[in-house]
Amino acid sequence: MAFSLFKGRRVLPVERRPALERDERVLAWAPSGDETVVATNLGLWWDGERVGWHRIDKAAWDGTVLAITPATVVAERAGYEVVADAPPVRLPLTDPDHLPHQVQLRVTNSVRYPLHHEVPGGGLWVFARRVPGQDGLAWTVRYDEGTDPDNPAVVAATDQLVAAARNDL
Repeated sequence: MAFSLFKGRRVLPVERRPALERDERVLAWAPSGDETVVATNLGLWWDGERVGWHRIDKAAWDGTVLAITPATVVAERAGYEVVADAPPVRLPLTDPDHLPHQVQLRVTNSVRYPLHHEVPGGGLWVFARRVPGQDGLAWTVRYDEGTDPDNPAVVAATDQLVAAARNDL
């Protein structure tokens, strides 16, 4: 009797395969209307583009729709980036297979050292993210709604908090 290592594994049809990098491999995929959503070791593909796992802030699966909230870089500062939520993307999946699980796993595993801090006039999250295909961590800040990210006291406090987080890690 022959043993098949790949028995039951879905194979992404060639015509649905995005333009992968040389070291990029498919982890899971699912049809979404006329498109295909593809999870790889480097990120999530939809609408013909890949978003790295470190650029996805939130992912939720309700049983029929995968809701993705990408991060947008709004400022680059010495040693870290400031991000905000981009508009959420809703991807209805007709045959999800393992895609929602892979997305949840990859997004969750990319976040390291999340800490919330109070700063003058509000608060912020400092966290490190693993960037697919790169060594080390990328430091990121997300300000709470209503916090003025351009206030010099907030910027100074943020710089200190990121430096302390880097030293602690």
